[in-house]
Amino acid sequence: MSDVLIRTQGRAGRITLNRPKALNALTWEMCTEMEAALDAWREDPEVALVVIDGAGDKAFCAGGDIADMHRAASEGDYDFGRRFFTAEYRLDMKTAEFPKPYVAFMQGYTMGGGVGVAGHGSHRIVGETSRIAMPECAIGLIPDVGGTHLLSRAPGHLGEFLGTTGYRMRPGDALLAGFADVLVPEDDWPALIAELERSGEAGVIAGAAAPAPDAPLARDRPAIDRHFAHRSLHDVAASLRADDTPFARTTLETLNRQSPLSAACTHEAIRRVRGRGIRDALAAEFRFTWRAAEHGDFIEGIRAALIDRDRTPHWRHASLGDVTGDEIAAMLAPLGPDELRL
Repeated sequence: MSDVLIRTQGRAGRITLNRPKALNALTWEMCTEMEAALDAWREDPEVALVVIDGAGDKAFCAGGDIADMHRAASEGDYDFGRRFFTAEYRLDMKTAEFPKPYVAFMQGYTMGGGVGVAGHGSHRIVGETSRIAMPECAIGLIPDVGGTHLLSRAPGHLGEFLGTTGYRMRPGDALLAGFADVLVPEDDWPALIAELERSGEAGVIAGAAAPAPDAPLARDRPAIDRHFAHRSLHDVAASLRADDTPFARTTLETLNRQSPLSAACTHEAIRRVRGRGIRDALAAEFRFTWRAAEHGDFIEGIRAALIDRDRTPHWRHASLGDVTGDEIAAMLAPLGPDELRL
């Protein structure tokens, strides 16, 4: 059976990510098939909206399938990953700019590439099990798939906190941070999807919505905004070290587990794209991911997390303080003829 099920049902173009054993992780083929479907449905008068969901109950989509990228990059083939990122980012851009309602149902884990195919939609639905995160700094990348765009629009400095720590948002947090629009109890999802297919009217979502749950992040907002307002992540870390509170200690411990280069570049990238559009964010992210395997921590991050699973990555830098401004600038610098072309 196909890794992604694409069909029309009633007035809806329907996409179901169909790799539940792999937590619906995205492949290059899945990205290109979804892009082709969006291109066809864009002008199809019979398709009033798009509904995307994921098979299984553990995850909508836990990210991109990066094992093959690690294998290729370990053998010196960096173009394999670059081709994947190009296809993935093009799909994310078309999702963000799709002219019809795009309704995403995000159960369980929605991370990395899953945020890319859901988080830019017009109607983003969470349920009780939703756990949304951008954990790329832990594997030597930065929040990409337009993630820096979403993070830059989060209230205050939540974006810098979420992007550098990989914090997993529960439904209330996702609503607060702008990664979701509405909570609908998951038992009600089948009936809601059926009504969307029948009517082609996204307005029916409002009638199924439940009250927004508590957002644990709201409690920590003052501390997050105070510490993460600093110009560099090095200064953020210094601020946290000077604050002897449980939040500061826990956050600093989390930051110290990330790739120092990735975390420092993430903080800078979010600040750079604030107030700009999705295309600018994707272009900036591509500059980092294009270099990540050859000049960053991507190969080592994947080895430690997914290949050997020893959880002891040996980063290029010992600490955040070892990352220089010149190194950050180099990872985010324009690529000339290799710039992302959407």
